[in-house]
Amino acid sequence: MKVIAVTNQKGGVGKTTTTVNLAAALAEKKARILLIDLDPQGSATSVLGDKEAGHPSIYEALIGVRAAGDLILPTRLPHLSLVPANLDLAGSEIEVARMDDHMLRLQAALERLRGEDRFDYALLDCPPSLGILMSNALAAAQEILVPIQCEYYALEGLGLLMEVTDRIRESGANPALAISGLLLTMFDSRTNLNPAVEKEVRNHFEEVVYKTVIPRTVRFAEAPSHGRTIFEHDPHGPGATAYRKLAKEFLDRQKKGMAFVNDRGRTR
Repeated sequence: MKVIAVTNQKGGVGKTTTTVNLAAALAEKKARILLIDLDPQGSATSVLGDKEAGHPSIYEALIGVRAAGDLILPTRLPHLSLVPANLDLAGSEIEVARMDDHMLRLQAALERLRGEDRFDYALLDCPPSLGILMSNALAAAQEILVPIQCEYYALEGLGLLMEVTDRIRESGANPALAISGLLLTMFDSRTNLNPAVEKEVRNHFEEVVYKTVIPRTVRFAEAPSHGRTIFEHDPHGPGATAYRKLAKEFLDRQKKGMAFVNDRGRTR
């Protein structure tokens, strides 16, 4: 099982939209996917599960009360399982931070699952912050996928994320951690700004940027309000088409190997 953190500390960039719909698209291709919701807001859980059901969340694995494998729920989508979030996760910023191994709690919790043959990929939906939950996700992940909204401020946020990634590596918590993919989201070709940002990102990060671009469409905002993925809400629309293309490109990269962003912001 390969663990991939989908993260960007900047909110509103399509992070949860990407985690949920990439997971669904990969599951549609019969990849065995585990989505772990690390965001106390529980948006991914609202789409794929039921926050009101009272099922324990990943919080219980972080504090050592339950094994991560015991927290896994099936979803209505074949091949896609969920470890849900709830508001208890907000308290982990304090409780986990007090523990001696506070950065390694999620890494330890997922260790048994890594050795089992239950899932091909685990996607971590991270909160839009640089707190203890994000640190745990980066310490546990083998790769980072970063959704980037097509605006200039997005590059500033990416720089900060790279600094945090460097710190995780240098601390020894996860020396091999690297950014394996940058995904351009909320793209609107009718503006002058979006294509300009795309060109700048591609020039700077080269092949690390996914060829697939996620378009701006109101369907992405509608789907979660109905508790649906984009494939259930608008299966033939541009959003669903884009995430299916992304899933194919993702799997192709995993088979071939891919370039990574190193600590200087260059690809290797």
